[in-house]
Formats: sequence, C-alpha cells, structure tokens
Amino acid sequence: MDAMSGPYVIRGSVSLPEAELMWRFSRSSGPGGQHVNTSDSQVELRFDLAATEALPEVWKERALERLAGRLTGGVIAVRASEHRSQWRNRETAAVRLAALLAEASAPPPRPRVKKKIPRGINERRLREKKQRSDTKRGRSGRDW
Repeated sequence: MDAMSGPYVIRGSVSLPEAELMWRFSRSSGPGGQHVNTSDSQVELRFDLAATEALPEVWKERALERLAGRLTGGVIAVRASEHRSQWRNRETAAVRLAALLAEASAPPPRPRVKKKIPRGINERRLREKKQRSDTKRGRSGRDW
C-alpha cells in the first residue's frame, strides 16, 4: 500500500508530480475512538506552487494570483482528517489539492456581451407593469 492510486490529474495531461508533494502526518481529532490516540491519521499535504515546474507558466501565474490568500511563502497546504485511515486521508488530500489547483488555474470566463433588449420584450414588460400598477391603484381610495 505504499504507492498512491494517482496520478492526480489537474487538467488535461497535467498532473500532480509525486516528487514535489510534501507529506506530514499527525494525530487526528476525528473519528476512531482510542485508535486516534495512537496513530498519525491526519494528513497535511504541501505543494510548492511558486517553484514547481509541473505546471505551465500561465497556469502557475493564474494560480499564484488566485490562491494568494492561502499561500505561505509560495507553498499551498491542504489538510485532511475526515477518515480513520491515513491512506484514505492521503487520497482525500491529494484529490482536494488537484481540484483546488484545477479551479485556480482555469482560464477566466469570457466576458458577458451586452445585448440590446428586444423591443417586444420591453413593451410586454412595461404593459405588465402598467397592469400591476392599475391593480394596486384599484385597491386603495375606496370610501365605503
């Protein structure tokens, strides 16, 4: 069980390089009863985003900009302690890191092209607005 079930694909043919991943294990406060007192099941996965050669330069710049608040010296850290097993926590942390990098390095969405509202739609909106106004006006001013 030494080998990970990766490679963890970020996007396309780009995946997390196993050699650049730094793992740290510690005691978890999660589920497991007395088991958690004796085993290092919590996983912290660190990845040096600033120094990596695995990502294309454009992706790296984008990710560094978008994840600036989560970086410590150019290194991003992801922690997992949901599972009782260290192995499953390793899997969870690696998948979470890959998803985070995929989202952060994604190209920005295309800007919305502003279009003119069709005349018929605008006229229908104004007509319905006028009807609603008349309905509300009819509710007041009665002197019974």
